[in-house]
Amino acid sequence: MKMNYFVVGTNNLEAATKFYDSLFEQTDVNRVPSTERMTYWLGEDFAFAVAIPFDEEPATNGNGTMVGFSVGSIDEVKRLHKLAIELGGTCEGEPTQKGPRFSGYIRDLDQNKICFFE
Repeated sequence: MKMNYFVVGTNNLEAATKFYDSLFEQTDVNRVPSTERMTYWLGEDFAFAVAIPFDEEPATNGNGTMVGFSVGSIDEVKRLHKLAIELGGTCEGEPTQKGPRFSGYIRDLDQNKICFFE
């Protein structure tokens, strides 16, 4: 078994889509046809999406939930971390060596925690 996709909730699909479109712009993660309540991006062997919750309740970030993106290099960790902050995300941990991996942490516009690691 392996992880295939990850979906995070949003209360503003348009803003979240712009955030992730800009964040993924210079990567190999590309937006694919989406729906009125969900925007999808595909990587080499995974999918990522932001969605308005199906139950129509407000989206909330998961306490202890985090999405990790393996980005291939220390420079890319630093670039994406900086870009996410510039796009309105907040820093949850500066890019540094943490255990066996170099990683940086942000929260997106809906406070979902995202990790970029080499």
